[in-house]
Amino acid sequence: QVQLVESGGGLVQPGGSLRLSCATSRRTFSTYTMGWFRQAPGKEREFVVAVSRGGSSTAYADSVKGRFTISRDIAKNTVYLQMNSLKPEDTAVYYCAATTDSLATTGGNYNYWGQGTQVTVSS
Repeated sequence: QVQLVESGGGLVQPGGSLRLSCATSRRTFSTYTMGWFRQAPGKEREFVVAVSRGGSSTAYADSVKGRFTISRDIAKNTVYLQMNSLKPEDTAVYYCAATTDSLATTGGNYNYWGQGTQVTVSS
């Protein structure tokens, strides 16, 4: 059973920062590619970023390049999404996901999903 537990969402002003966390088991952390997706109200879910199971490769959506950074803490079996220079259009529920595929950027390739955490960017 793969469990993914997100945390760190909240309300932030435009230009601000947030860090999301996705905690999982050691086995999942070392076996699966981990990704972040988001879904805004009335919109389809979209890919944000992914990191390979070894941590050596990453893939970012163009809309977040240069502003968002994914990282991994091996000791805590946790993947982080550091979000800087946030914009109102970043408002969405953010989901952590895991896949056995290598750096998949399509949600359909992910086998496991967290419960989601709300990020709201507003003044």
